Amino acid sequence: CGHVDFPPRGRCSKCGSEAFTPYALPENGKLVSFTIVRSAPKGFEKMTPYVLGVVELNDGTIITTQLTDIDPLNVAIGMPLEAVFRKVFEDGDSGIIEYAIKFRPAL
Repeated sequence: CGHVDFPPRGRCSKCGSEAFTPYALPENGKLVSFTIVRSAPKGFEKMTPYVLGVVELNDGTIITTQLTDIDPLNVAIGMPLEAVFRKVFEDGDSGIIEYAIKFRPAL
């Protein structure tokens, strides 16, 4: 049916189909809502304060993501954003570094 579910599901939330076509989400969008996290869950305490945002991608898909490369006081609804690959955390015991897609102000 062409509907995009994110994150992916076992069935389309619009038509119920289990047949999917791979789809690359756009790398740009705009901020539609946000919160500044000052009291973080275990493992993320050293990152505070950080910004979690609701981003509407250029194709209309809505995602929740962490914002990076910006002072939390400078975040504004409607600001253009772009996807970037950033470090999330490092496991102290194993030394494994985990990365993910975050969003920053568009350059």
